[in-house]
Amino acid sequence: MPLIEHKPVTPTFRYLVRNKQELSKKRPVKKLTEINYNTGGRNCYGRITSRRRGGAHKRLYRIIDFSRKKFDVPATVEGIEYDPNRSANIALLKYEDGEKRYIIAPNNVSIGDILISTLDKAEFKPGNNMPLKEIPPASKIHGIELEPGKGAQIARSAGIAAQLVAIEGEKATIKMPSGEIRYVNARCRATYGEVGNSSHQKQTIGKAGRNRWKGKRPRVRGVAMNPVDHPMGGGEGRTSGGGHPVSPWGQLSKGFPTRSRSKPSNKMILVRRNGRKVKH
Repeated sequence: MPLIEHKPVTPTFRYLVRNKQELSKKRPVKKLTEINYNTGGRNCYGRITSRRRGGAHKRLYRIIDFSRKKFDVPATVEGIEYDPNRSANIALLKYEDGEKRYIIAPNNVSIGDILISTLDKAEFKPGNNMPLKEIPPASKIHGIELEPGKGAQIARSAGIAAQLVAIEGEKATIKMPSGEIRYVNARCRATYGEVGNSSHQKQTIGKAGRNRWKGKRPRVRGVAMNPVDHPMGGGEGRTSGGGHPVSPWGQLSKGFPTRSRSKPSNKMILVRRNGRKVKH
């Protein structure tokens, strides 16, 4: 999708870059939406438990069919819609029996295309959902399950795709978008192709207020705080904090591994995203 740069008639337009999208202008299907409450980062006592949140625009949550369990029933793409809750666009599917569902919109899928979800082999075209064991190696895939029948959990953001490296018996080797290589059960299903709206990452917001619409409040650096507020705060003049960068609660924040060594899924990882091989 082409990017749009505006004439700098205002300070905002000077830096604003948007991607031009041909999306449906209709309201979302009412039965496929829910109320999405904004907590502002507060818990049930009104205390901030998640910093830098608050003041988002009101939005409806679109119910996405991540499981794709309506097998062997062809569905027609009725529209590509905007979803304020994620970076990717969503596609409205209408099945032959009249039921409608939303899915993550794959790249190169347009209105009128016919998609299908199956437990067997299907045509290798973007948007079709099938088990990993039926997909040829080196294919780009997204919306991958971590456990059979649990629903898509991997590669759901705009422009993202994982790569199926190999199938060995009951295990499929997948290269994640982060570079991590891991095993997944070959009976897990995935959607062929990559996620659409790849120009999303090339946008610039143009002004700080646009982040406030999204519910993002300003982030204050720890070294700019007082010692009572942050371990890296204080000092005369401009100081860099000294020592190792840490969180407000003292945990190392640059390169410190936080993943549990006893996590059961560690045995499924072959290569970390930093390129290091895992010894089992």
